[in-house]
Amino acid sequence: MLLTTKFLRPTPDSRAVRRHRLDALLEPEQGKKLNLIVAPAGFGKTTLVSQWCARNSTSTAWLSLDEHDDQPVQFWQYVIGAFKHAGLMGLEDSEKQLARQQGDDLNAAITGLVNALAEDRNPWHLVLDDYHVISNDGIHRQLAWCMDYLPPGILVTIASRTEPPLPLARWRVRRQVQDIHPGLMAFSEDECRAFFQNTMAMNLSEQEIRTICRRTEGWVAAMQLSALAGKTEALESGHSGHERIGTPDGALISDYVLTEVLHQLPDELTGFLLDTAYCPRLSSSLCNAVRQRDDSQDILTRLLSLNLFLIPLDKHNQWFRYHDLFREALLQRIESIDPERAAVLQSRTIDWLLSHGQVQEGIAQIVSQNDTDRLARVLAEHGNNLIHGGYHLPVLAWLDTIPPRQLAESPQLQMLRIWGLFFANRVEGLAPLLTEVEDLLDQRVADSHPDAEGALAIHSEISLVRSYLARSRNDEKNASDLTRQVLKDIDQIQIPLKSVTYYGLGLDYFGKGELNDAEEALESAVHYGQIERKASTALSSGGLLAWIQYNRGDTELALKTTTRVRNWVDEHFADPSQPRLISCWQNSALTEIYRERNEPELAASYLSPLLEHVEKGTEPGQHVVIQYVRGHLAFSQGELEEAIELLGDAVAVGSKRRDHILFDPPAASALLARCYLALGLADKAMTTLKAALETPATNPLNREQNQIALARVQVALKDYQKAQETLSALVPVAERNAHNRHLVEILLVYADALAQEDRTEEAAVMLERALDRAENAGFLKLFAEESPSIRAMLLDCPRLRTPGRWNRELLTMLKDQLSGNADIALSKPQSDQPSETTDGLAEPLSQREQEVLLLINQGLANKDIATRMAVAPATVKAHIRNLYGKLGVSRRTEALARARELKVLRE
Repeated sequence: MLLTTKFLRPTPDSRAVRRHRLDALLEPEQGKKLNLIVAPAGFGKTTLVSQWCARNSTSTAWLSLDEHDDQPVQFWQYVIGAFKHAGLMGLEDSEKQLARQQGDDLNAAITGLVNALAEDRNPWHLVLDDYHVISNDGIHRQLAWCMDYLPPGILVTIASRTEPPLPLARWRVRRQVQDIHPGLMAFSEDECRAFFQNTMAMNLSEQEIRTICRRTEGWVAAMQLSALAGKTEALESGHSGHERIGTPDGALISDYVLTEVLHQLPDELTGFLLDTAYCPRLSSSLCNAVRQRDDSQDILTRLLSLNLFLIPLDKHNQWFRYHDLFREALLQRIESIDPERAAVLQSRTIDWLLSHGQVQEGIAQIVSQNDTDRLARVLAEHGNNLIHGGYHLPVLAWLDTIPPRQLAESPQLQMLRIWGLFFANRVEGLAPLLTEVEDLLDQRVADSHPDAEGALAIHSEISLVRSYLARSRNDEKNASDLTRQVLKDIDQIQIPLKSVTYYGLGLDYFGKGELNDAEEALESAVHYGQIERKASTALSSGGLLAWIQYNRGDTELALKTTTRVRNWVDEHFADPSQPRLISCWQNSALTEIYRERNEPELAASYLSPLLEHVEKGTEPGQHVVIQYVRGHLAFSQGELEEAIELLGDAVAVGSKRRDHILFDPPAASALLARCYLALGLADKAMTTLKAALETPATNPLNREQNQIALARVQVALKDYQKAQETLSALVPVAERNAHNRHLVEILLVYADALAQEDRTEEAAVMLERALDRAENAGFLKLFAEESPSIRAMLLDCPRLRTPGRWNRELLTMLKDQLSGNADIALSKPQSDQPSETTDGLAEPLSQREQEVLLLINQGLANKDIATRMAVAPATVKAHIRNLYGKLGVSRRTEALARARELKVLRE
């Protein structure tokens, strides 16, 4: 949900100084794309732009940025939301693209915005206020790309404290930028005069105006504080006549002015400002709690009317914040004049923040106090939810600030460290830490410690962690026993563990291939993850659930699962100060789904956030999963060498680190064997599979993957009967367990084996069964990854020419692949032994293909060729398709001409 107040242009004060010299610079001009206003805080950037917008009739999309917007998806959600709020139509496509986007590749959504502006054909202004809060390089690149393609009549205005890293030099050369720098933003003497006389209604002498203008160097914020000092002096004395501004006395004018303001304000207002300085944001409720009064709303309203540095955060005047510099000065002041009271005020602020769900802000202030006792208490109470909300790294950092002896005496804090390390995938050293906690608990029992219920809860946590460690050792029975024991005890303890426990059960069932039970357990894990507010557990459980649903052919359901869980996490745990929570399982599942749907760019966008985990180091099981989906995407795009490198790494890590993997990752060896087959290296493919076949995987899905790969190798080695035997054993198991993705592959390879024996009718039956299953699941790309003979059979299949979106998409993809326009270009199988080829022909023609070529040269029709060769017409068509592919042609006449050119066919 977007905060619509960020789209509201501040209403300019009618008393504010109108800056005609700057207004003229902001006006649209031929070819101009950008107004760039760069100046320090308090120079009136927002006021200037707000005044200018109020005086022109062009439709304006206004966006007030803050530090929460420094993420590409959120930034563009707000940019598009600003245009929508301002009345731009046709943004539905951009919103849909953003809604399903998990990575940072937002070109589709940005393109939709540019297209909507082009279709609107009206001039528009976009104002990005406080752009200095954006530090994400991706956002800068995306904004630059967007601005390069904006239609004529669109003018962007950026207000920032620093010059943004945009291609400004290029735009300046093209005269597309109007710069307004601090020198221009500084108030002139005339503007200073107008400010004091009109805006602040102060009667100052010319000398006073010149003095303050010179000393503030035109910084309007300092002038405003100086004016307030004069007004409050008059307020206290009861005189409304000639206010005077004191002469600055100090190295930093801002420090002097702040001091003068606090000295001159009535005690009530000064006290309020100092009392509330620790509040990161202000509301009447928070201020009342800190001050232990009930009049805070009235004082906030009064401060707002005095033009003090109080910034409204909503249009209802319920939430505010102080100007950052002003708040820093207040903090320095209260801590210097009354440190004891400062400590009390900060403690009350922390209490309110913790009790109102703003735990991280509260802990940040506790850490700044170096109050390790309170930090320990707060972490013991809130740390578990923070960790499961994805903040395990901050929790580990906070724990490091607590003295080791204090940690050693607290089982709760030790357990918190263990969970933090667990979610940080640093599981190698957990076993001895668990033993230390158990020893401490046993000692407490021996000493009759009163916290018996707490001890039971921690014992359950220990059992749960040990169950995950048992899975990493393939000790399935111990893992299952421990998990079920936790489920028995779980209703007797207060610590919320159901989500993590059901996730463990889901992993157990998944490892045994009991997918129905796995889905049920994982749904429970998601459900309890939401109840217990454990975002990372909900994401991981939903991701594994989607992976299972995809492999069962429930692709749409898998997408709904990921969307449902992602939306819940983003709604409840969107903290812009922290990296966005992601799940290896969820992003990997989405990568596979969109790769299979023939949307490689979208697949890559979901893969991209996972790459950093591989580079920086992650849990070995996740490493294998990520490298597997990377390798699969590369394989699908015909990048075989890259795929072999990635999958080889996955196989190596899976073998070397097997004892540290909490689940059975996908069979990378099976996919690696397919890569070698695509290069014609059948013997190497068999060698790759050897270890996996000798020690079968515990996960039935992986065993099936390896057996399918074995059948592919057997087909490549022309051992068609063995391939059929291998596959016939897999069909009933895959059907019974609803392993529908594997079933489609099994049927396709089976069809290939039959076709190679010219059993075309049986092959066609298998092909139809595969198409039926695949259409229901929405599978596409796996057909493009099959052998040339299967692809040729598919191109000739009448079914694909019947009405239907899926039929049309599959046929188009296969035709694009044949013509060389597709993303993938898998090589045809070759012999393992090098063979002589005719110059210019990358792959030799088989004996059958040479025979077909000679018969084509004799002018025979396909039916006659089939009769002459004693094969089915479909087989002849398959040979012709292969022949065309090797010669790089699409017609008979072209094939004959190319064959003569290469001296494959001699007259």
